[in-house]
Amino acid sequence: MKEVATTTPAAVPTPFAALRREMDRLFEDFGATAFGRAPFTFGGLLAPEIDYAETGDNIVVSTELPGVELKDVEISLDDDVLTIKGEKKSSRDEQKESYRYAERTFGAFERRLALPPGIDADQIKAEFSKGVLKITMPKPAHTSELAKKIAIKAS
Repeated sequence: MKEVATTTPAAVPTPFAALRREMDRLFEDFGATAFGRAPFTFGGLLAPEIDYAETGDNIVVSTELPGVELKDVEISLDDDVLTIKGEKKSSRDEQKESYRYAERTFGAFERRLALPPGIDADQIKAEFSKGVLKITMPKPAHTSELAKKIAIKAS
């Protein structure tokens, strides 16, 4: 009797398996640089992370914007959507006897965050200190009235 080699279906290479491996690799490398991952970028676009917290009476949104100047940041509230946008610019030009080093980086960023309805834009306070933007706004009075507990039935 001749012995026949057997393989499991998972071990058989298929075009779809190769495509999946390539897609996984693509998403792992998404936003990476030659020096590792860049946490301030998303697919080459600047996208700072946002921290959102609710305290007793306020909603607090904060984000780190390293290297961004206050004059390059804009905050707006439109249809209960908070928008933080701006531009990061930096340049370095250094010349010595034996070399010249010049580098310029720039890019626009924008983040949008849906907020509970009824926030008064006139009551929003924003502070920018040491590269950290902190936005504090009072919760709308009716926010707690909108929250309803939903009963869960066992099946």
